[in-house]
Amino acid sequence: MTASEPEPAARQSGSPFRGIALKVASVCCFVVMATMLKATLTIPSGEMVFFRSFFATLPVLAYLAWKGRLRHAFATKRPLGHVVRGLVGVTSMSLGFFALTRLPLPEATAIGYAAPLIIVILSAVLLQERVHVFRWTTVLVGLVGVAIILWPRLTVFSSESGLGDAEAIGAIAALFGAILSAFAMLQVRNLVQTEQSETIVIYFFITASVLSLLTLPLGWVWPTQEQALLLVGAGFFGGIGQLLLTNCYRHADMSVIAPFEYVSLILTIIIGFVIFSDVPTLAMVLGAAIIVASGIAVILRERWLGLERTRAKQASTP
Repeated sequence: MTASEPEPAARQSGSPFRGIALKVASVCCFVVMATMLKATLTIPSGEMVFFRSFFATLPVLAYLAWKGRLRHAFATKRPLGHVVRGLVGVTSMSLGFFALTRLPLPEATAIGYAAPLIIVILSAVLLQERVHVFRWTTVLVGLVGVAIILWPRLTVFSSESGLGDAEAIGAIAALFGAILSAFAMLQVRNLVQTEQSETIVIYFFITASVLSLLTLPLGWVWPTQEQALLLVGAGFFGGIGQLLLTNCYRHADMSVIAPFEYVSLILTIIIGFVIFSDVPTLAMVLGAAIIVASGIAVILRERWLGLERTRAKQASTP
């Protein structure tokens, strides 16, 4: 649901509980954002991208102005890199929003969890990073979870009602959105070598707002008052969520904070049932549990390895 997470800033203070609180708050904001977008019903995904990006820019600009960093946020050495990242990110976001209109909220969320798994594969193939057997194993297990969620949707193309076709297309869109999200995260990893986090965020929102306008001829609809409020609200919650996400890594290590991303699954199941009357299927629950377990396994192992490296370094220090 997020565009793609910015590279974590250097941790400035040892306040893990504050970092966790900010992470959970950001997750809640993104879930509210997704709920609002799903509730707009007839709004095309390109139009959703515009409102989500344009109105997300406002709280981000206000925050940067308050911190006195607004002028520096627009300083960039790689404008073309931001455009490319924007193209990939906007396409990923559009596919994700389209999936929201075709799938139950928790299911679209769970398929999106495939993005971190795909990053491992792309890092090994494209960046020639060394990936150990344990991580490959967890990635494969996680992808099995994705397949379990997708399979019931992909086997209903022959449904005479047409509902099965719509859900299958939504599942495929969610998967391709996750793949492109992984590519976008790799681009962020590259950009962060020369660019500030706020620069990457603000240029993405601006690029996304402009690019989404290109979908105007494809059939935007004039929103009702209720839809307009939901779209604007989704943008604001998305922007606030991005700020909270960026700041949470200043208070604790990623390995401590990252598992709390999966709070979104619990929230979307509750919201999906209460607001949209979506009852989780067994395949969705089983697949999501496998994906979450594989993700947490990687996070915990990385934390353990980090602690081991720290101990070894301290032991070698005279």
